[in-house]
Amino acid sequence: MKRFLQSKQVLIIIPIALILFIYFNQGNSLASDSANKEEYKEEEVVMVEKVPTRMDTMVHQYDSILTALHHDESTVGAAVVVTCDGEIVYLKCYGIKEAEGYDSIDKNTVFRLASVSKPVTGVLAGILANEQLINLDDRIIEFLPDFALKDSLSTGALSIRNILSHTSGLVPHAYDNLVEADVPFHVIMDSLRRVNISALPGILYGYQNVVFSLYDTIAAIKTGMTFEELLREKVFVPLKMDNASSGFTSFAENQNKAMPHGRINGSYRVLPLNDRYYNTNPAAGINASISDMGQFLTALTNHDHLLLPANVVDTVFTPQVVSPLRRIYLRRWGPVESKYYGLGWRIIGYKGRQIAYHGGYVRGYRAEIAVCREDGIGIAYLTNSPGKVGSEVVPIFLDMYMDE
Repeated sequence: MKRFLQSKQVLIIIPIALILFIYFNQGNSLASDSANKEEYKEEEVVMVEKVPTRMDTMVHQYDSILTALHHDESTVGAAVVVTCDGEIVYLKCYGIKEAEGYDSIDKNTVFRLASVSKPVTGVLAGILANEQLINLDDRIIEFLPDFALKDSLSTGALSIRNILSHTSGLVPHAYDNLVEADVPFHVIMDSLRRVNISALPGILYGYQNVVFSLYDTIAAIKTGMTFEELLREKVFVPLKMDNASSGFTSFAENQNKAMPHGRINGSYRVLPLNDRYYNTNPAAGINASISDMGQFLTALTNHDHLLLPANVVDTVFTPQVVSPLRRIYLRRWGPVESKYYGLGWRIIGYKGRQIAYHGGYVRGYRAEIAVCREDGIGIAYLTNSPGKVGSEVVPIFLDMYMDE
């Protein structure tokens, strides 16, 4: 009996010891966890203050200037984007899609690009040349045997490079009146044989919409795809330009579009949609939102060339001909050092840099785009109420960036 009691006492003591052992070890573990949690909390609340970059400061100032300009001009709607080294650093939308309406412009609202379509077409041409699908020095008559100009020498010499650089030799703005009258493009093209010629192709600059848009027909013949299909496959999809399109139908059917406006008796009034210049899609028939333009610019300003090969950008930005652009066209800019035209882009010498630039206007819309490849910066501006702001947004930005 005594031995049994002793055994029983041992059995009672062992569980108590075990309980005490677990308790103290759990306590130590909890204390350790608590200490770790306290340490983690301390690390979590440590904040590192971000020092504003020069670009941060500049776009803040630029935003204040643009806001004041749009207010003074009573702009109906607009949008602007700035990129630096392949990234969007500033994007802002102003106003509404339609006067007296309530639907605000947003980053996906589509505008007409007008002649800023030419830089997009230039990039497409650079891509197709890089892929060896369409050689820039191929002659037009190789694709269009019945094509003719006023003399046979010009007819035989005219190349794709000539039409995209406005060096066809034809007098400037040939048959723009027929474009505005919505005459079918094939009829206008057949009429080019009656246009006066100033020089052989490749010598003189003469701005064209009709001749530039021959690229549509040539690209379709060469690839078996429509111009819209080529844009989508080679430019819009790879560059993630999700809202971009070509042609009047695509624009008219888009539910998120900015309506055109014009000044009537000192105030902006909504205008009916019109299809002017959509019969020259490569020159003036592309539509895009400000987010699309941001994607387009990031591809052009990314030094790693992740989306556009470097030689594509080289091709379109290489000056092809001296462009005697009238001073009024760049009246808000400071002294301009040189004026050339590349492939779909104006190449402007400004403050020791080369600026690839283009502007566009069609009734009710204005667009602006500029790229300084050397500094990796780009800017685009879209509005549905053309006014003086459109001529100021690019030079103000360039001056702020380059003068500091």
